[in-house]
Amino acid sequence: MIDDDALAALSALAHPTRLDAFRLLVRYEPDGLSTGQLVDASDLTQSTFSTHLAVLVKAGLVKPEKRGRQMIQRANIDALRALMLFLAKDCCQGRTELCEPLLAELTCC
Repeated sequence: MIDDDALAALSALAHPTRLDAFRLLVRYEPDGLSTGQLVDASDLTQSTFSTHLAVLVKAGLVKPEKRGRQMIQRANIDALRALMLFLAKDCCQGRTELCEPLLAELTCC
């Protein structure tokens, strides 16, 4: 991941509605949720939520899929992985004992 991609992803997640939507989609992987389900969870209007969703899609964090007549939104786990690795790549200057608590938290859940 390059700096520009990381900044786009972080910027997209820097809004409560988008962060909540993305975290919800991560929980529902690999099935995803319909756009309507996401709108209902957000308590926003369809048009307002669509604007937020477009930001997540443009940042590469969400992948829309057409299933029949519905649009299913899915978290792009590869993009999430790339962002997490980008942020932790040089963690603790190679001192793995300092990063072990972080890794333990990620694997426990």
